[in-house]
Amino acid sequence: MEVSHLVVRYRPNQRAEPRFGLAVGRKVGNAVARNRVKRAIREAVRQERGSLGGVDVVFIARPSAARAGSAGIHEGVSTALQLIRSRLTGHSCRAER
Repeated sequence: MEVSHLVVRYRPNQRAEPRFGLAVGRKVGNAVARNRVKRAIREAVRQERGSLGGVDVVFIARPSAARAGSAGIHEGVSTALQLIRSRLTGHSCRAER
């Protein structure tokens, strides 16, 4: 799935807790920009993970993520996790933007 500045891949797993991975390539920017994006994604996941259950989630940052700022990245992570929750529970509701 694709949300604002991120591409998100997920798959249910057999664990009780969710696992998260990050991929931030060199196209995003220099090391400072890439680390800033990674910190923003980690913080957004920490705040939004809630009761996600057993799922593996990988966030892949697009080059536009470096210009999005923490608020834009947080919005993308929040939207993605809402969509994942609704798809895993079988609800067909759309995530609010």
